[in-house]
Amino acid sequence: MSTAFFSHPDCLRHEMGDWHPECPARLQAIDDQLILARLTGLLEQRQAPLAELAAIRRNHTEEAIALVRDHLPPAGEYYPLDGDTSLCHDSYQAALRAAGAAVAATDAVLQGEVDNAFCSVRPPGHHARPGAPMGFCLFNNVAIAVRHALEVHGLERVAIIDFDVHHGNGTAESFHDEPRVLMASFFQHPFYPYLEPEPITATRVNVPVPARSNGEVVRKLVQEHWLPALHAFKPQMVFVSAGFDAHREDDMGGMALVEADYAWITRQIVAVANEHAGGRIVSCLEGGYNLSALGRSVVAHLKVLAELE
Repeated sequence: MSTAFFSHPDCLRHEMGDWHPECPARLQAIDDQLILARLTGLLEQRQAPLAELAAIRRNHTEEAIALVRDHLPPAGEYYPLDGDTSLCHDSYQAALRAAGAAVAATDAVLQGEVDNAFCSVRPPGHHARPGAPMGFCLFNNVAIAVRHALEVHGLERVAIIDFDVHHGNGTAESFHDEPRVLMASFFQHPFYPYLEPEPITATRVNVPVPARSNGEVVRKLVQEHWLPALHAFKPQMVFVSAGFDAHREDDMGGMALVEADYAWITRQIVAVANEHAGGRIVSCLEGGYNLSALGRSVVAHLKVLAELE
């Protein structure tokens, strides 16, 4: 299979201070592990374009866009949006690249240029609500791409799979009343963003798990909850919010997954996409803050997507 790898140097320019775990070194760690695994030359390297405002407006209000665009501080300074999310001088440009990667990846997959794609971008997106940035996230990259698939390409059924340790509350809010979108996730609970779990429905399969849950727990819930719902829904395309902070080495979470678990989850996603969606998958980086574990886990994820195991 041909797998595109979207990224851009502008995504390294967004930073929130030397203390902040959501840092440019995350993307550098991924690049380093791709080189070590000799994957770089086996992926189709693509530069992320800037997202058009029309694409962002499909998921975000004008107020949410203005909060980012109109509050960029001078170089070397920061503008706080919430207790753990800040803007630097280059944040808007980076956010446009991150969203632009997801939209361009969607176009490339749906136009048959590549089989699937991974967007190695930051800032991440799945906490960004339609009306405001939140939780390290400025714009919701996956939600923007899904809206593009629905409204521009005319898809009728799209699935979002989120395996970040934190609940993708922004994504859930974006598609709460949207029957064309199935969202399936697991997330540590109770944990940030400290929302009460909603009932599981045919299109909302967001499963809370306790701290210290390992791969055995996750594999069971995927088999019992995700897969039946996904096969019943028959998505025409699958989007992945690929957060790797449920890794046992990641101190930002309290779960106990390892690289083999991410590979297994990705195999299930690929199988669903192959059966119902012509193999069409777009995966976008979310969390993952232990640099070594992040890089290794992305390699495991990409090996499955590109059939290089």
